[in-house]
Amino acid sequence: MTELPSRRLMLVHAHPDDESINNGATMARYAAEGAHVTLVTCTLGERGEVIPPGLRHLSGAALGGHRLGELREAMRALGVTDFRLLGGAGRYCDSGMMGLPDNDDPGCFWQADVDQAAGMLAEVILEVRPQILVTYDENGGYGHPDHIRTHRVAMRAVELAAGAGWDVPKVYWNRVPRSVAEESFARLHGDLAELPFEKAGAVDDVPGVVDDAQVTTAVDGTAYAAAKAAAMRAHATQITVAEPYFVLSNELAQPLFTTEYYELVRGERPGSRESDLFAGIGDGEAS
Repeated sequence: MTELPSRRLMLVHAHPDDESINNGATMARYAAEGAHVTLVTCTLGERGEVIPPGLRHLSGAALGGHRLGELREAMRALGVTDFRLLGGAGRYCDSGMMGLPDNDDPGCFWQADVDQAAGMLAEVILEVRPQILVTYDENGGYGHPDHIRTHRVAMRAVELAAGAGWDVPKVYWNRVPRSVAEESFARLHGDLAELPFEKAGAVDDVPGVVDDAQVTTAVDGTAYAAAKAAAMRAHATQITVAEPYFVLSNELAQPLFTTEYYELVRGERPGSRESDLFAGIGDGEAS
């Protein structure tokens, strides 16, 4: 077996762009520090709304192919070389927003058999043997069917991998402390007149906002703010960036966080807030 780096981080996301918005600074920081960072993306986001007028002719498989190219550019910006599509390109397609007829497409991720998809992800876990796995909470952060399915598949894959020989020591869900979101939106409202965006979003528009007490970990990625912004810009069909803010297709400005927050849901919860996802990983868990 090829010798693995001593620190290994895996992130499981629903669509291209989710990783850069939620975890771009974290990924860039750990990649720069020599950790092996693996991204698994479950769909190509074929039903995403396209922002630039010049690209709005793209849809379906053509949009998915374009978004795969954006993902490659984003990974270059973050310094991440190991990124994969669950089951290979086109295995699962975007399910669209919750409640739409798109959810009934038999090829969409919302219709995926959880154990089958989790089995494929477990194979990646067994290959990479990450000490850390990051994904969404049970609501997928904001209720998108692909995010919810990603949560279920990722958590099931951790169980399957444990039964097959690799027990992931720590699993985290993406979070944002409510106090941080409130402070950031207060600044945004003050800055709005100077921005190229007309409207600001609201705290509860941000996926994963929770009471501060739920947040166990804060990863300071300030030194990698430029890398995160570049990765987000690479996803040009989905994101418009004007640092330190950005908008999605809803045209509502929101903060671009360079300290990224997490809740530890598998592993021993710390007595105080961690600053490192790998905190507490011992020699036995690094092999």
